[in-house]
Amino acid sequence: MEFKSLTNIESGFRRIRAMLVAFVCCCTLVTGFALWGAFRFAEKQREKIYVLDGGKSLMLALSQDLSQNRPAEAREHVRRFHELFFGLSPQKEAIEANVNRALLLADKSAYHYYADFAEKGYYNRVISGNVNQTVRVDSVVCDFSRHPYKAVTYARLIIIRQSNVTERSLVTSCSLRNTGRSDGNPNGFIIEHLAILENKDIMTTER
Repeated sequence: MEFKSLTNIESGFRRIRAMLVAFVCCCTLVTGFALWGAFRFAEKQREKIYVLDGGKSLMLALSQDLSQNRPAEAREHVRRFHELFFGLSPQKEAIEANVNRALLLADKSAYHYYADFAEKGYYNRVISGNVNQTVRVDSVVCDFSRHPYKAVTYARLIIIRQSNVTERSLVTSCSLRNTGRSDGNPNGFIIEHLAILENKDIMTTER
């Protein structure tokens, strides 16, 4: 009887120990799940930005990973440069203002083109001939496989004169390097090694 009693005590102790181990494991799992859930909730809350609209109401905005938007920013940077640099009006102040803004987006390779155009009298002919030149960017093809990024731009120049309208094909290439953002360069890129690959007339229409 005494041996049987000891056996029952030992088996009971084993059951209690097994139940205790199972309880500790359950508590660990519940605690781990609670911590994971709290962490996920905190991450989602950090992605939310509340913007005060004119001091009257709150608007909810969601933050995004910066790298997800870089391709779109790169294409917009190149497109904006072409609009400022190649878009001309018959006013000296307007040309200089737009070119200066464009040069903030690029390195000296763009300035060399500007100096070359000015030396050949291109801007003077635009002013004296009352010419308006607009740019229509068809596409910007970028290679983001390595930095600095390569970009090729396909665009059309619409040159409007009093007597006719000329459409010209414009193809350029450049490199894009990441840089700091500023008011003059909000996308944080700098255009390097700008090269005009094609700039030829397609058609001319009499007015």
